[in-house]
Amino acid sequence: MKFFIDTANLAEIREAQDMGILDGVTTNPSLMAKEGITGKDNVLRHYKQICDIVEGDVSAEVIATTFDEMIREGEELAELDENIVVKVPMIKDGVKAIKYFSEKGIRTNCTLVFSAGQALLAAKAGASYVSPFVGRLDDISTDGIALIEQIVGIYRNYGYTTEVLAASVRHPMHLIQCAEIGADVMTGPLSVIKALLNHPLTDIGLAKFLEDNKKAANK
Repeated sequence: MKFFIDTANLAEIREAQDMGILDGVTTNPSLMAKEGITGKDNVLRHYKQICDIVEGDVSAEVIATTFDEMIREGEELAELDENIVVKVPMIKDGVKAIKYFSEKGIRTNCTLVFSAGQALLAAKAGASYVSPFVGRLDDISTDGIALIEQIVGIYRNYGYTTEVLAASVRHPMHLIQCAEIGADVMTGPLSVIKALLNHPLTDIGLAKFLEDNKKAANK
């Protein structure tokens, strides 16, 4: 399973990269704005900075909602770095854009996916990744994990190469459940990844080892 971090914060990206477990980054306009990154030139520059830190794929989102504008923005993003994956919304013109990009050899991430039907359209259009939003479905009392499992099953039935990227992962159990059902990628905040480190028995065991070592050293 690939671990992506969902942020535009360079310090968090560096920390995840330094841990040796980071496979990529996903971003969106909201995350850029959260870091105070505004204006086209600044946003493009920030994407390039992220690519300079991460060895894996970096999803960069188009803002446009019409086919022609998506193509213009997507091609500009793709030229920034070979690791850029153009993030395209699940709308009719978005599906058309994914097909266009696929034929041009530009990788895509179809975002804002909330149903198996949408995921099927994205795969047929040639998306590199499809991003079902687990947490946002949970927010409306819908089983986001069940959707991930459904999409994974459909893709296996037909041999689609589109990778299932579980997005809006909110806590460690989301991550573990996505791993159990075979999601190819998960993306979430750094805090979710770091939470996997924690277990009270690990803390107790380490404290005991250190205590016993100290006693042995003082003999």
